[in-house]
Amino acid sequence: MNRKTAVVHVRPDERQEYPTAERVRILESWNTRQDPAVSVARARLAAGESSEVHWLEGVDERFVILSGRATLEAGDIADRAVAPGDVVFVPAGARQRFHNTGSEDLVFLCICTPRFTPGCYHAGEPPADP
Repeated sequence: MNRKTAVVHVRPDERQEYPTAERVRILESWNTRQDPAVSVARARLAAGESSEVHWLEGVDERFVILSGRATLEAGDIADRAVAPGDVVFVPAGARQRFHNTGSEDLVFLCICTPRFTPGCYHAGEPPADP
């Protein structure tokens, strides 16, 4: 791929949305070895649900809230209310979890740098700093 001239347009197939053990449904928009610097996915958490506590090893994550209401636990932040239009940055290694407090799905983009791979995901609390 010639980065100076190649334009890529992707329209994710809604039928490819899949459930995770984290209790979030994911639709990958952009996640390819040809662009290891970033991945983009849409996440959906059902009304009244909470995602699993987890952390990402070596991957920073940004959430862009598209619809719904929730509270977020991330790093040293507890129960921070998030709403459409909010952007949250979670550095690599920080614990994170959403609680959907609304009556509709919480829908948000997950933008990871470098790109997300299953090996970077860890359920539970991150290890304590030495």
